[in-house]
Amino acid sequence: MKARMTNPAKVLPDAMSGIQNLYKAIYQGGVAPQTLELVHLRASQINGCSACVHAAATGAKKAGETDDRLHAVAAWREAPFFSDAERAALALTEAATRLADHTGQGVPDEIWDAATDHYTEEQLAAIILMIATTNFFNRLNVTIQEPAGQNWG
Repeated sequence: MKARMTNPAKVLPDAMSGIQNLYKAIYQGGVAPQTLELVHLRASQINGCSACVHAAATGAKKAGETDDRLHAVAAWREAPFFSDAERAALALTEAATRLADHTGQGVPDEIWDAATDHYTEEQLAAIILMIATTNFFNRLNVTIQEPAGQNWG
């Protein structure tokens, strides 16, 4: 497989430095790296971005994530491997990624409230920025058909 073009984040000279600064801020937001990688993985699964699924799984493994948990992310509601805080982050990820499913409401209050029960404002900012950045990259990679494992992860 070959991408349709060079990833747009690499084409424009200043784009990647801005993105790297964003990731630096996200990882300084006080959320466990494993949780951030689970968020990245779940949003990428929803959006069908193989490059980001691969990168998220690779990053999660580097952060110490287990195979049992990685294999269960797509079915996290039924799996016993996740804490209440991780479940809140995954629910927020799904709701923020699938905005069209909640027309007129955005992220439902019950999902938001569950997230605020477990995370501070700074941590929520990191999670929301990870969700948004992942969705950004998912759209880039899916549009250009970025193959898994070639540029990210």
